Amino acid sequence: MRKSHPIRRVMLATAATVSGVVLLLSLKPASDPASASAAAPPASAAAEESPQGGQGGAQASDQAGTVTGDAAQTPYGAVRVRLTVSGGKISKAEAVEAPKGPTSDEKTALAVPRLNQAALAAQSADIDSVSGATYTSTGYKKSLQSALDQVKKGSAGGSSGATQARTVTGKAEQTPYGPIQVRVTLSGKKITKAEAVQAPKGGESDQKTALAVPRLNQAALASGNADIDSVSGATYTSTGYKKSLQSALDQAGG
Repeated sequence: MRKSHPIRRVMLATAATVSGVVLLLSLKPASDPASASAAAPPASAAAEESPQGGQGGAQASDQAGTVTGDAAQTPYGAVRVRLTVSGGKISKAEAVEAPKGPTSDEKTALAVPRLNQAALAAQSADIDSVSGATYTSTGYKKSLQSALDQVKKGSAGGSSGATQARTVTGKAEQTPYGPIQVRVTLSGKKITKAEAVQAPKGGESDQKTALAVPRLNQAALASGNADIDSVSGATYTSTGYKKSLQSALDQAGG
């Protein structure tokens, strides 16, 4: 028998080994499931938590705003209604001005709480007058309708339905008889309330303050600025009031 050469046998064995390795590699899956799973990017947490139905926008449009109606004059004084509106619905009604005086105080205390409740219930100015307080009721409903008209106008313009009220306090102005400091409430750029949170006190000052401050408050409401007349006999108080009022308006940007 012819014997094969040793070198040839080694070469044949090596070739067989290489062929076997190639065959095994050709049978292995193209990718390992475990490694493929590890390589896949995880689902986005933001996608999993994204809100449905635009809830974020709904919450933003539900913010409360405050709007104050025009002052409605009656034979016994002015009535002015302020509304708090949330999501287009009245959530609070209050009279920030109402008739005062010996007889008026009793009628105001009787009528205003009932009118406030009626406005909340009706969500409109179509409410019944309170018996025994016809003038106050009529003025209340007029001012209420004025406030509702502002809400409606704001909604038509694409706003949240109400003008946010701002309260700003001016700097305390010193006078020879004590400091005077004015606080104003504004709806938009309109003054809806003016008051002196500080004023001269003691002796003759009490009388002058009682005389001057209510007139100055009314003048500020009527003019919408600090260009108002001084009250005769209360020059120092009037001057300090106007300076503090201007300071408050400067802060409000008005």
